[in-house]
Amino acid sequence: MNKFMYDSWNGIMNAEINPLKNIPDTNTRHMVMQVLAWMWCIVFAFIVGDLFVFGVSAVAHILLLGAITVTVATFETAKRRPQTFNFNFHTPSRTRGYMWVNGQKIKLDKNDPGGEHE
Repeated sequence: MNKFMYDSWNGIMNAEINPLKNIPDTNTRHMVMQVLAWMWCIVFAFIVGDLFVFGVSAVAHILLLGAITVTVATFETAKRRPQTFNFNFHTPSRTRGYMWVNGQKIKLDKNDPGGEHE
């Protein structure tokens, strides 16, 4: 049963497996998935008979698909260009090479570990 649910989900929602895989542009695939999501929101709202349900369903779909898109984009960036995530998290007043005291730049010893290690 779990395999059936997994395969069913991927057969519809995974653009790498469903027929949308034939669309080469990822942005176009995403847009087609968005349009399909909106269509299903409208259908669901008609079935329930309440326009409010459409709004809730549409917002939920936008949030869900948007979050999936951001996650996939982050994973792809990490895989293809990991240097993108080379952040420097030193505080502005203290770095590895110098620190500022009363508006004056003081050079530190090259072997200074930085931080509060003194």
